[in-house]
Amino acid sequence: MRLKELIQQSWDALARNRLRSILTMMGIVWGLTTVVLLLGYGQSVSAGVLNAFLGIGNNVIMIWEGQTSMQAGGERAGKRIHFKYDDLEAIREEANLVRLVSAEWDDNFPYKYGDRVVTVSSKAVQYPYGEMRRLHVVEGRYFEEDDFREHRHVLIIGPNAAKKVFGNRDPVGESVTIDGESWEVIGELRLKIQDSSNNGPDNENIFMPFESMSDINDQRDPRMIVFQPVSSLEHKAALAQVREVLARRHSFNPRDDKSTPEWDTVDDTKEIQTFGLALQVILGFIGMLTLGVGGVGVMNIMLVSVTERTKEIGLRKALGARNRDIAWQFLVEALVLTFAAGAMGMLVSIVLAHAIPPMPLYSAMYKTANHEGDIFLRTSSNVMLTAFAILAVVGITSGIWPAWKAAQMEPVEALRYE
Repeated sequence: MRLKELIQQSWDALARNRLRSILTMMGIVWGLTTVVLLLGYGQSVSAGVLNAFLGIGNNVIMIWEGQTSMQAGGERAGKRIHFKYDDLEAIREEANLVRLVSAEWDDNFPYKYGDRVVTVSSKAVQYPYGEMRRLHVVEGRYFEEDDFREHRHVLIIGPNAAKKVFGNRDPVGESVTIDGESWEVIGELRLKIQDSSNNGPDNENIFMPFESMSDINDQRDPRMIVFQPVSSLEHKAALAQVREVLARRHSFNPRDDKSTPEWDTVDDTKEIQTFGLALQVILGFIGMLTLGVGGVGVMNIMLVSVTERTKEIGLRKALGARNRDIAWQFLVEALVLTFAAGAMGMLVSIVLAHAIPPMPLYSAMYKTANHEGDIFLRTSSNVMLTAFAILAVVGITSGIWPAWKAAQMEPVEALRYE
């Protein structure tokens, strides 16, 4: 018998017991809606947490000055490591797995505006820093390479730092004084979600050209080196190359990670992605249990149908129907019931996902016009395909036992059934 005819017969059989079929379908509808919404919620939370962590930057590795724990080059362990400005150029030339590199110096500077003096956490950085650390300017401009070469007194300010210094005034174009030197604000950063940072979130910081910092504190060497590997897959090898360059220049063992402690955000990103996957699996499993309850209802109605149609089964077998024909008929009937209810569940879940308003994942201080940081329950294609796969498993599982039971009936016994 052709599949189209089997589906039509299955639909007719379900229509004969309309109320019973509808009540059974409601369990599947509710179960599938639960699966889709839970998977969508898990996906949204995972993406939100990952996006917040990536506020620190794209595949960023940071190393700072440490103290040796191994003997090397004839020197005893315990030597303090102090980076030099020339180390940066050596890394650019010798570490071919490093794509971008920047110096960094963190300090608190007093900014005078009018008759007010406000101390704000500040970072002196180099040109590639903005791309690595996702510093997006919402007003004004980012640094130019001439700002570094010419030691210009220019600043880029985080949105929260701007409120501390300038209140509600537009900071771009304003000038402040640091130790008697005038500095101009050329750009304001876009407010961003950031739940990981070094020495404070970027929203709270002010950024200046590294080469210009010496006009304030007479410092020319970095305290920290920030770099980005050519690929996230090469992050360990890139870190090893950077350590080899620094070890050669500062006479320490390149395997001595205490000499230059690191923060490898690539490792943290992988951990967060693993957490997100685990969360989706757990929520999907909970939804699958709910859908499984609906599947029990499908199995129950199919067992009742097999009992009610015992004589029909016996007659079909007496006329030459094979066991697999009988089994296939009842299995298809279970799948028709399951997928018809599943289609309704998909529709309900899409409507609910768009009807549920955005849910805040972070505090109101991160509120933006485009609701960045909020959880939007959206039914992506991956969520739909996963829900469909779970639905198929439930439908097949619910139909196999009734189909097998129907197929195993003896024709004579079935025809005698009252």
